[in-house]
Amino acid sequence: MSGTRRATHAGSWYSNDAKTLCDQLEEWLSNVPDEIDGKQIPCPGARVIIAPHAGYAYSGPTAAWAYKAVDSSQVKRVFLLGPSHHFYLTGCALSRFATYSTPLGDIPLDLDVVDELRELDAFDLMRSAVDEDEHSLELHLPYIYETLPNAKLIPILVGNTSSETEAKFGQLLAPYLSDPQNVFVISSDFAHWGSRFSYTNYVSDTSSMSSIRSLRMSDRAIENPKIYESIEAIDKHTMNAIGTGGHKEFLRSLRETGNTVCGRHPIGIIMAAIEHSIQDKTIKDTRFQFVQYARSSDVVRVSDSSVSYVSAYAVIDSQ
Repeated sequence: MSGTRRATHAGSWYSNDAKTLCDQLEEWLSNVPDEIDGKQIPCPGARVIIAPHAGYAYSGPTAAWAYKAVDSSQVKRVFLLGPSHHFYLTGCALSRFATYSTPLGDIPLDLDVVDELRELDAFDLMRSAVDEDEHSLELHLPYIYETLPNAKLIPILVGNTSSETEAKFGQLLAPYLSDPQNVFVISSDFAHWGSRFSYTNYVSDTSSMSSIRSLRMSDRAIENPKIYESIEAIDKHTMNAIGTGGHKEFLRSLRETGNTVCGRHPIGIIMAAIEHSIQDKTIKDTRFQFVQYARSSDVVRVSDSSVSYVSAYAVIDSQ
């Protein structure tokens, strides 16, 4: 492991100017309330978060809610799991780099932990070009640098994994969950809606997914509910499934709705890891709490499109 991964998306997906970027992050973080649903923020023991990875103009304010919730009091390392958008693999891959660059400064990888994971003989290694092409990991780096400045990084690229593979990798990562010095960041956007995403599912009854159908361009008058209200209902169905804590419930929701959650496999792995740790009694029972939801736009016509963003956290208490 050597060299530094360049911040290849700086200057396009987010600012490459350190002061501008820092000011943006601080503003978004300051806009998050100090209490959400009666719970203190940062939330003691919050060591797993789900947050989006779109361009900061779209998802930056939403991501702040997840990072503001993190309990950073003991953190020494961050496991960052993101979906592979450009490179096909059916498992998980580790980075070859020793450092990740951001406009704010560099983040060192925890090479000892990376080596531990490599010795499990289950992880692939990313080619450097694949690593630098992927945005799902990079878009979290400035927030990690800003909110967890003393932490080392363990980036994990997640491919098109089966439920069995997610369970396997969840079991491999489970031992790291109980360590209060570890934080897990799960990178995911939610519904990618529109013909350009090949996903136009719509529910005429937002209280049930039984009415789901795919809209066509010939469907002109979509008023009750509006398309964006249907998208939110589909997203909330998936969020509620994640909130049950059941990996199978999450997969069932994806099958029922077809929801195009791009980080469904990283989410599946961390849900499997949590389930395994609870069964082994290394952590107490826990559930994800969703604290923010937004979309890139409110779709009203079939020809429109949008991407949804969520922030969530889970409190991890060791037994």
